[in-house]
Amino acid sequence: MFPPTPPPAGVTAAVSNRSGTVSVRTTEHGLPLELRIDPRELRYGGQRLADEILTLCRRSAMEAGARRRDELARDGMPADVLDKLGLPTRADVAAAQAAEDEEEPAPTSWMRPL
Repeated sequence: MFPPTPPPAGVTAAVSNRSGTVSVRTTEHGLPLELRIDPRELRYGGQRLADEILTLCRRSAMEAGARRRDELARDGMPADVLDKLGLPTRADVAAAQAAEDEEEPAPTSWMRPL
């Protein structure tokens, strides 16, 4: 058995779905480093779970990219260079989240099992 591979150096971010039952941590390029799935999510089937994981990986990558942009800006890199690198801004992250929230249906019940 091989020892675990250390995560790649760089900026990472973690995000969860609305209910907190699926969460991922990725690099700024969307490479998943950690995945947590509540067993209750398995009842919805593989395709839905896979779609959820991919969506969360994209959101996490965008957040990590914005963190990288913030880090480079603090180090003195000009905004026009950051734009050319294609790193998302905080406004880009917020706009993507708002668009996603509009598309996602509201839960049918706010009650959770005890």
